[in-house]
Amino acid sequence: MSEIHWDEPFCGEGNSCFRLGIDTQGNGYIAINGEEDRYLTDSREALRTMIRDIKAGKADHLL
Repeated sequence: MSEIHWDEPFCGEGNSCFRLGIDTQGNGYIAINGEEDRYLTDSREALRTMIRDIKAGKADHLL
């Protein structure tokens, strides 16, 4: 398994901090800050698509 390179956490109010990461094999990762050993993973393209969709408002119903 490749080493995951984590970005700095994205934090909202309270303890809602998430981290995004990538590896050299083309995988993307999402984890709760401090729990990087328990992550969701998919391709970098899938992660990129999810971020674009969130920015486009497709998850606004969750707010």
